[in-house]
Amino acid sequence: MIVDLPDLDATQAFGARIAGRLRPGDVVALSGGLGAGKTTLARAIIAALGHEGEVPSPSFAIVECYDPPSVRLPLVHADFYRLKRPEEADEIGLDDYRAGAVLVAEWPEQAGGFAHEPACLSLRLETAETGRIAIVEAGPDWLGRMP
Repeated sequence: MIVDLPDLDATQAFGARIAGRLRPGDVVALSGGLGAGKTTLARAIIAALGHEGEVPSPSFAIVECYDPPSVRLPLVHADFYRLKRPEEADEIGLDDYRAGAVLVAEWPEQAGGFAHEPACLSLRLETAETGRIAIVEAGPDWLGRMP
């Protein structure tokens, strides 16, 4: 499935649709080049879950956590850009962070990827003539609840 994201409003609306369908254990894997809109979409998802205020990019911290009541359900926002090898995700305790939470992962390939997980919604963001597009691939757990 391809979703057109011609502007910020469209990206925020798409993020809200994703947020409305999330449940604990889901992974939203955001791929694409620098400046493709990964952090913008992650921020839209987190805001749609109820977070008010700034959503810092986890580029340097690698992991930012959001917990109720500031969001509808626990969420981990991770940016794996700086990882040199996938094993580093284990070393930072990613599985502990993920327990009972949604994972929104930027640069998922740097952490070994998540597309093999049934609850993974993979989004590849690319620049297009109309702005940006999201190429969406979903694991079997997303059947019937695609955004």
